[in-house]
Amino acid sequence: MPAGATLRPDVKYVLCTAENAENVANTMHSITLNSDNREQVAAALAGDCWIVACLCAAWCGTCDSYQASFESVAARHPDKLFLWIDIEDHADIVGDLDVENFPTLLIQHHELVAFFGTMLPDPALAHRLVQAQTEISDADMTEMIVNSEERARWQRECNLRALLRNALS
Repeated sequence: MPAGATLRPDVKYVLCTAENAENVANTMHSITLNSDNREQVAAALAGDCWIVACLCAAWCGTCDSYQASFESVAARHPDKLFLWIDIEDHADIVGDLDVENFPTLLIQHHELVAFFGTMLPDPALAHRLVQAQTEISDADMTEMIVNSEERARWQRECNLRALLRNALS
C-alpha cells in the first residue's frame, strides 16, 4: 500500500493474528487513520500483532518528508501493524497524549506500551528501535513498567488500543 493510502470501506480486511500477520502486512505496509476507517483500524488493533504508530501533523514538513521513510520501515517489518495518525485530525483519540515534537512513535504489544517518544526522522533508527522493542518479551516489558514511572505513565496515558476503544464507545 503506498504511503498515505487509507483503508477502503468496500474492501474486506482480515484481523491480524500471529498466524497470518506476514500475509496481512504484505498487502498493506502501513495504514493511515481517517474518519472512515476507525472501526476497521480498531478491529485490526485488536489482533495479536505489534503496533507501531507514527503520530504527526499535516502542517509538519518533517512529518511530510518522513511518511515515505515510515512506509519503508513498515515494509521491513511485515509482521507488525504500522499506523499513521494525524494528531490534529484525530484529537478526540490522541489529543491528550503529550506529543512534544514530531515525529513521535508509539510501539505497543497487546495492552503494553513498549515505547512512546520523539524520533529523529531516520528510517534506520526507527527500524532498530522497532527491532529492539519487539524483541522484549511481555514478561520483561511488564517488569520494566513496574520499575519505571515513565513507562507506567505510558500504560495509563498512551495505550492506543484503549484510546481508540474509548473514542468509538
